Amino acid sequence: MSVPRSVALERTLYTLAAPVLAAAPNLAPDSPVHTAVQLAGAAGLGGWFLAYKSDEPGTGRKFLRCSPLVAAAAIDVAARHTIGWGPWCMDALLAAGWAATGLLVMPFSRHTRRRHRPALAAPAPATQVRPTAALEPSPAQPDDGADPFTRQVRRLWEARGLPSRTIVVKATPHDGMPHDLSLLLRASETGRPISSLTDEDVAAAFGVDVTDVNIKEVARQYGRQGGPGWKEVHVTPDANERRRKAPSAHEWWADRIGAAGGPVPGSKFMQKVRDEDRKVTHYIAQVPDEMGEPRVNLTMLAAALKTKYDEGRVFVTIDGSQVLVSLWDSSPLAQVFPATRELLTPDEDGRWVTGFLGNGQPARNRVYTDRGAAHGIFVAPSGGGKTQLMGLHVAADALFGAVVMLATEAPDEKTAALGEHTARYGVGALYMLRLLRVLVALMEIRGQMPWDDGRVHEWDPTRPGCPYRMLSAYFDEFLSAARNGDYGTEIMELAELVSVKGRKYGVGLKVAGQSIYVQDGFTQLLCENLRENCIPVVLKVAPKKVSDMFKALGVSPEHTPDPLPRSFSAAEEGRIERVMRGEPEPPADSNTGGAGWIVEGKQPDVLRTLFMDFTTGIDEFFPDTVATLTDYEIRELEARDLWFDWTEPPRPGEFGPEPDDEDDWDDEPKESSGKSRGGGKPATRRDAVTSPRQALEAIKNLSRT
Repeated sequence: MSVPRSVALERTLYTLAAPVLAAAPNLAPDSPVHTAVQLAGAAGLGGWFLAYKSDEPGTGRKFLRCSPLVAAAAIDVAARHTIGWGPWCMDALLAAGWAATGLLVMPFSRHTRRRHRPALAAPAPATQVRPTAALEPSPAQPDDGADPFTRQVRRLWEARGLPSRTIVVKATPHDGMPHDLSLLLRASETGRPISSLTDEDVAAAFGVDVTDVNIKEVARQYGRQGGPGWKEVHVTPDANERRRKAPSAHEWWADRIGAAGGPVPGSKFMQKVRDEDRKVTHYIAQVPDEMGEPRVNLTMLAAALKTKYDEGRVFVTIDGSQVLVSLWDSSPLAQVFPATRELLTPDEDGRWVTGFLGNGQPARNRVYTDRGAAHGIFVAPSGGGKTQLMGLHVAADALFGAVVMLATEAPDEKTAALGEHTARYGVGALYMLRLLRVLVALMEIRGQMPWDDGRVHEWDPTRPGCPYRMLSAYFDEFLSAARNGDYGTEIMELAELVSVKGRKYGVGLKVAGQSIYVQDGFTQLLCENLRENCIPVVLKVAPKKVSDMFKALGVSPEHTPDPLPRSFSAAEEGRIERVMRGEPEPPADSNTGGAGWIVEGKQPDVLRTLFMDFTTGIDEFFPDTVATLTDYEIRELEARDLWFDWTEPPRPGEFGPEPDDEDDWDDEPKESSGKSRGGGKPATRRDAVTSPRQALEAIKNLSRT
């Protein structure tokens, strides 16, 4: 095997330089040889740096070429700092090793690797088109003064058979991407459209993957034609490889979120904001106006964000064509937000904080609206946090200065604790009925009470001179009382009456229960009146009842929310190990008490209500004094025989004339229950009671003995 002349020359130089490199530091420490060696070493380091910054192939070979210079400088420095020739003649051994390495490795790495033929099994490199020497014009296209790169691409395109009978008008390389380029193609025959060109044709021509090809239409520009006879092709294997490994925020969103069939199809990434204090990352995206309201698939979105929907960490807020995606480090609905007097105190608009939404915003309710006193609907199954929520409302009304009265169908510890901070508190359907009769009577009494200006006005907290306080009446487990066989029908009738006109006289009706379905005894009229004059809160609804529940609240199907997860705690890991060891699963953490929806607008928002700890006492949330009715109102109620101890048994004649004898009492039919035999709407007497005045007259007639 013959040795190239350049290799033999380089070996000779290594052999002659080695003795000089070893002897110069020991025989002539101040010799100019040291300066020359150090300059050569600096040049070698510069070569390393340029090879590292270069995007061209062959970086390793360039490093190897410069390594003799760097190694020689290092040996020279070591020899100058050793005593004599060093231990065991170390200076001579280093120089000899340097020469031996150069003789065996350096010449071959420099001269023969470039012409080394790759193994047959190695994958073929992607086609790289770069300008070379002067090229002849393309036979398929006359010379039009195109640049060398375009002419080289034309030759390649012709070698591939001019796919779909097209020719290359111009080829443009992409900066920093050795294999990426853009092509402007036109049909080889004038006036013929390009109809059969596919991504596969271009990918095969350039030896790239089909996903690395993008064919676009060409719009007409000044000085250049356009239309179906032209195509613009982008071949981007390098850019796609970088996009797969390290995509930008815009690229990641376009590929994973906004793509067709993605969680938010058609959306375009706008901004990413990280809030370290609240441990949440916000993604803002925009959907084109022509696509209408954004469509969001929460399950797919959670998967794209590398979480699970059941963890409750992802929440979406839609504002017109904009989408806000909030990704929390841990679910905000799993947190506990302690109630404070400051949060429960209504502001000048009557608003106070009920809890916090899934996006971190405070969820607010109102003690009054622009229509008058606010009503209320609290819906939750047993253990869902209904009494907690009702306690927050009672505290907010009390801090506003309202008179609060509370009635419950069955007693419990929490409602009894709330009753200590109300003007009246009692248990049972009879107590509810007596309270409702007082509310109806107060509507007539207040409708005749003159204000400071001597005139009578509808209640308005912003207008001075009102002679009475706002009154909030709470009814816990209202539906159970409304289905009572003796008092249910009148309870429902009077509740409907208060829901219609009570707001005008500062009377708010707050109803709490496990359902608001019409078929459960809750009339449509009462539901609509309460819904229009309050901000309902629905907690912990069973998944199968979500659609029906919000339908009853007047929420359209497109705005009906998905059911809440069964738990907001992160899933326990290590189940496979527990199964292998035969260990039981840890208990499920159903930490969803107080979690639900607040329906302020047309679309429900997820929230977690504030937590009022009844075990440590709730006195701090209430004012020192309990507001009561005015003396005038109490005298008027006493005159109507409505103001007494409502826990007493039914008074003689309170509910109609007393029976003459025991037989007549037994024959007296009871009022029907809240449901008819067919399970439909409860029986009512709307023909007899249609206004507060008629209701009062009916009460007076029933009270006469």
